[in-house]
Amino acid sequence: MNPYIMTILICNLALGAIITAASYHWFMAWIGLELNTLAIIPILAKHHHPRATEAATKYFIIQATASSIILFSSIINAWHTGTWDITQLTTQPTPTMLLIALTMKLGLAPMHFWLPEVMQGTDTTTALIIATWQKLPPMSLLYLTSNQFPMTLLSLLAIFSTLIGGWSGLNQTQLRKIMAFSSIGHLGWMISISLISQKLLLLTLTIYLLMTTSMFIIIISSTTKTTKDLGTIWTISPALSTTTMITLMALGGLPPLTGFIPKWLILKELTANHLLPLATTIALSSLLSLMFYMRLTYISTLTISPNTSNSPMKWRFKPIKPINPTPMIISTLLLIPITPLIYA
Repeated sequence: MNPYIMTILICNLALGAIITAASYHWFMAWIGLELNTLAIIPILAKHHHPRATEAATKYFIIQATASSIILFSSIINAWHTGTWDITQLTTQPTPTMLLIALTMKLGLAPMHFWLPEVMQGTDTTTALIIATWQKLPPMSLLYLTSNQFPMTLLSLLAIFSTLIGGWSGLNQTQLRKIMAFSSIGHLGWMISISLISQKLLLLTLTIYLLMTTSMFIIIISSTTKTTKDLGTIWTISPALSTTTMITLMALGGLPPLTGFIPKWLILKELTANHLLPLATTIALSSLLSLMFYMRLTYISTLTISPNTSNSPMKWRFKPIKPINPTPMIISTLLLIPITPLIYA
C-alpha cells in the first residue's frame, strides 16, 4: 500500500477514536465510530487474499450493525428525553440496546465469533491494531455509560466472556486466535468491574493494552505464527525467549507480575461489594486461560535447550535484528510494587 495512503488511514483511525472518546453528543460519538471503522477496512483488505477479504467483510458487517444499533438507541433516547447527552440514558430499552451494540463492537461473548476469524485472516500488525486500538472507542462509550447498565446483565457477560475466552483458547494452535480469545477473557474482567469502579476499569484496560502489545511485538519480531514456532524463538534471541515466558505468565495473571494487579484488585472490589458468586466464577474460569498461557510458556522456553542444534534455525532463512526486550520486561514484571500509587 502507498505509504501516503497508509498514513492517512492511520491518522483517520486515531482521529475516530479521539472523536468518540471526547464527545458527549451521541451523533458525534457515532461519527467517530464510523470514521474509525472506515479507516480500518482498507488496512484489513490491503493483502489481496481471500482470507483478508473475508476478514474485512466480516468486520465491516459486524461494526456497521453495531453502529446502527447505537444510532437507533440514541435516537429512541433523544425522542423520549429531548437530549443527545451520552450520560442521560433514562429510556428503558436504550441501555440494553447500547450494551448489545458495545458487546458486538468489543467482541464480548456471546457475540465474539467474528473476532478470532478476523484476527486470523489478517497479518500480525493489523491483528495488533484490532486487539488494542480498536477496543478504545467502544470502551470509552462503556466508560461513560457503565452506571446505566443492569448489574445482572454485566455479570452474565463477564462470566460468558471469561469462560469462552479460556475454554476456546485451549483448542487453538494459531497464536493470533489465541490472542483473540485472550482478549475476550480480559474483556470479561473489565466488564465485571465497569459498574463498580471506573478507575479500576481504566487500570485494567491500560495493563491489558501494555501486555498485549508486548506479546504482539514478540510475535512480530520473531515472525511466529503457530505454537510450534515458539520453540525456535531462542534461535533469534535468547533474551527474547525469556521475555516471551515472562509476558505469557503476566498475561495469565501470575504474581508477582503486572497481570496480577487488575485481577487482584477486581476480586477485592467484587468481594467488598458482596458479589462473591461473580468473583468466584470469573476467578475459576480464568484458570482455563492460565492453562493455555502456561502451555505456551512451556513450549517457548522449556522444551528445547539453547545448547541443542537439531531444531530449525530461523535466523538462517530470514535475518532479523534482535529487539531490546528491556522495556517489555519492565512493563510486565516491575509494575506491581507501585500498585498503591496507580490505584489509591
